[in-house]
Amino acid sequence: MTVLVYSTQRVWLHWLSAAVIVWTLMSGFYVASADVPPRVGQWVAFLNVSLTTVYLPFFVWRLIIFVAHARHTSVRTLGFLEKLALLAHTLIYLVISLVLVTGVLMMDRPIDVFGLLEIAQPLSDPELISRFLTLHVWACVFLALLIVLHVGAVIVHELCEHRVLRRMSFCSVVRSEPPE
Repeated sequence: MTVLVYSTQRVWLHWLSAAVIVWTLMSGFYVASADVPPRVGQWVAFLNVSLTTVYLPFFVWRLIIFVAHARHTSVRTLGFLEKLALLAHTLIYLVISLVLVTGVLMMDRPIDVFGLLEIAQPLSDPELISRFLTLHVWACVFLALLIVLHVGAVIVHELCEHRVLRRMSFCSVVRSEPPE
């Protein structure tokens, strides 16, 4: 039996994505729901905008790899659980895309990237910006739910001894299990 091994590139992109997305969701929800000092809220907003702006090309790269891989997958030959996994991963990519696009379109000021680069805000209509903000918030909630499901699926796989985490690790020795 051969075991699917993820490339080092896919592993790095996965964990970079996980770190950026989990941080921005958790810190964004915290600032939105807790009574934090304005300076903390501004710092989190600045950091999250900077992080996600720098992350955008990495996400596009990851999306291209996903689409290229999925394009070579014959959906008809997949079992029910494999189709469900493909659907879940596709939804995750679509919702991340929605979060990133609405995150840019909801900006009511120039996008400041770590004080090194300033990108003009794409929209100026306050009503339109407000609509994208609302869509962004709901997309973030949906993404958080998808991430919880994703982590839950990983836990189930691990309990069933399908070593997903081992295959998604940085150690190539661990990632390449010998055939049984």
